[in-house]
Amino acid sequence: MQLIENLEAIKQPFSKAVITIGNFDGVHIGHQALFSEVIQKADSIGGSSMAMTFEPHPARFLKKENFPPLITLYEQKVELISRTGLDALVVVPFNEAFASLSPQEFVEDILIKRLGVKVLIVGPDYCFGKGREGNVEYLQQIAEPLDFELMVVPWIGQAGPDGERISSTRIRELVQDGKIEEAKRLLGRDYQVRGMVVKGRNRGGKLLGFPTANIHLTDELCPKTGVYAVTMQVDDVVYPAVANIGYSPTFDDYIFTVEVHALDFSGDLYDKKIKVNFIARLRGEIKFPNLDALIEQIREDIKIAREIIPV
Repeated sequence: MQLIENLEAIKQPFSKAVITIGNFDGVHIGHQALFSEVIQKADSIGGSSMAMTFEPHPARFLKKENFPPLITLYEQKVELISRTGLDALVVVPFNEAFASLSPQEFVEDILIKRLGVKVLIVGPDYCFGKGREGNVEYLQQIAEPLDFELMVVPWIGQAGPDGERISSTRIRELVQDGKIEEAKRLLGRDYQVRGMVVKGRNRGGKLLGFPTANIHLTDELCPKTGVYAVTMQVDDVVYPAVANIGYSPTFDDYIFTVEVHALDFSGDLYDKKIKVNFIARLRGEIKFPNLDALIEQIREDIKIAREIIPV
């Protein structure tokens, strides 16, 4: 997949570009189905399959504060989209100049002149341009005069008995509630966080007998406090593991930490970047009466995790 992070770097329009546009936070199965539509349409006309997204997230730029945590930060979002089979991903820097573009300027100057759009595929509530003045109705009016096809696709990937739409908002809620198995169903993969291993409080190995990697998260969205069966990925090697998210109530220090105990790993992880994939939530945080009770519960957590983790 070609990654384009600067519109000025595009010297000539793409051939028969089939484009979809969105924030794609989470790159969930609804997004993936939309990309499949783009790829199929591009194949049918001999064109280029493309997605356009924005960095930073428009809500982050426009609201400045009180914005929700992102499910996937930029690096992971690009990685996930690159696996879908699209020919190109265009990342537009969302700044004051771009936010001030009128719908007409966006369509004519960027989609047509710069990218060479032949087919534009959007959802039924797509809005764009300054003040979100552009919408599907506007696109329907200008598509034929400007010689491109507009495809308005229904929301792809309904889930649940009530036909609930798959959305980044719903996935965010599920992760924050610790319902990571439900989140996986909507993401199409295990929820993942990334971070750097930093010095902890030296309790896991020395005091409890279960050495842990203390993670300084780079991700914004953290699952609910508790103990999880996870996998830990280090240098492209995956290990079964147990993660504890929370405030260590047994020790009464109430410092928030994310700690991972890899079940089949030995070595130094300090200053390494790792990825943690959440498989299942085993239990909530518990304040134990003594260390022996805590150690016994950790042993039980590990036993259950080994039965669950598919590695």
